Amino acid sequence: MRCNHYRRREFLKVIGAGLIAGAFGGNALGGETRKKTRPNVLFIVCDDLNTHVSTSGYSSIRTPAMDLLAREGLTFERAYCQYPVCGPSRASFLSGLYPESTGVLDNKTDIRNTRSDVASLPEVFKRNGYWTGGVGKVFHGRLDHSRRAWHEYHKFSNDYNPVLAKAQKEFESQHGSIDAAENRKLWRDKQKSLRGSAAGQTPPGYGPTDMTDAEHKDGKNSRQIAEWLDKKPFGDKPFFMACGIHKPHVPFWAPAKYFDLYPKDKLDISAEPADDWDDIPEIAMSKRYKEFGFELGLENDSLRRAYTQAYHACISFIDAQFNVLFDSLRKNGLWENTIIVLTSDHGYHLGEHFMWGKVTLFEECARVPLIVRVPGYESAGETTEGLVELVDCYPTLAELCGVNIAGHIQGESFAALLKNPSGQGKEAAYTVVSRGRQLGRSIRTKRWRYAEWGGKEDCELYYLKDDPSEHSNLAANPKFRKQLEEMRVLLADARVKASTMGTS
Repeated sequence: MRCNHYRRREFLKVIGAGLIAGAFGGNALGGETRKKTRPNVLFIVCDDLNTHVSTSGYSSIRTPAMDLLAREGLTFERAYCQYPVCGPSRASFLSGLYPESTGVLDNKTDIRNTRSDVASLPEVFKRNGYWTGGVGKVFHGRLDHSRRAWHEYHKFSNDYNPVLAKAQKEFESQHGSIDAAENRKLWRDKQKSLRGSAAGQTPPGYGPTDMTDAEHKDGKNSRQIAEWLDKKPFGDKPFFMACGIHKPHVPFWAPAKYFDLYPKDKLDISAEPADDWDDIPEIAMSKRYKEFGFELGLENDSLRRAYTQAYHACISFIDAQFNVLFDSLRKNGLWENTIIVLTSDHGYHLGEHFMWGKVTLFEECARVPLIVRVPGYESAGETTEGLVELVDCYPTLAELCGVNIAGHIQGESFAALLKNPSGQGKEAAYTVVSRGRQLGRSIRTKRWRYAEWGGKEDCELYYLKDDPSEHSNLAANPKFRKQLEEMRVLLADARVKASTMGTS
């Protein structure tokens, strides 16, 4: 979409959907005018953040910074990822392509090998004259270091590892310093034995630390962004900054003060139906719950509360880091010309359907929080039920900022919803996940969700209006045969679209 002139006042007044690009300027702009007038972008992407946030209607948690952002932006109540695992999801929304087109269907595949022709979201902003800076986990793995995407990029670590720090203290109380020649091999062996727990993955680690916010890597991420805003390495250029927040990914470690906000006996925990899996295909299941220490069909209330408390503590911790970003934007006079997007790569199970973690197609895993703040838009403080997908973020930001994008994009801009939150958004949202060599595929509409696992025999159908927790699979109920067939057609259409290169 093109526009010949940009004026700040037009940004505040333009209403017509066909003139959205004019709100910030269009692709035909050039020279110094373009550099100085185009909006900045702060893109915040969290890791494993589900909808246990106040802005998604979860009142049991404290997220004042997200509340502030929601008051000035538009909150999307029905935003969905395209793959509920870090690597494939990020490859998708950072390329504007569905996972079946990126070729990234696991955490090991590098999109630079499968789709070297595709410019990522920060890369396309860099090509269009933006200064780009990234911190933390934006892409998955080594992709974060690509000079194609960033003018500057940093990745931090916690000041220390709580598991190793405790083990070292105990070791040295028995054997003396780990630096002593006679202790070096013994300490190396001890470290090897702790490799799983020290990484916090298996079993997932959780608990309070005695580190400050600034000593955690997410505290360092937010403070690096704040330093850029203070020192302005972007000069006269508009900036695209991406803040990759690691939490609430396991291990669920956060400063102790955030655990104090959520006494375990005060948590709102709802028991799952013991027979929940009687009518759901087993292939829909992720066995990760075993690594958390749970059994299928059996509630373990005390362990569930311990993990939930830790997960919530991590959310309030990262919310405090958001506040560091927002305060810095204001202090530096950049708040009124910076678009902010806050989202997650996918959701996360905390015992729903007896599942823990990700890698399912259920609502808890596929739905993500999404808040988009465009300064001056009349939708500030509103919510929308319009369906959107994370793959749509790429073309939306490009449109709002007048950035030229190549014709590979499959996502669709939701800029119109930012002007008219009452709009319907997409007809359906599409999410896939691997099971061995085959894909489970799911489609969501306003009221229904349907999934197929390799064929029509193993399938699911839920009426979300009456069954938002997806406890009653209606796929085998003859009363819903017509709806089943309609959803199958929608899924088939989505599958074709996800495998066919679109246009911007």
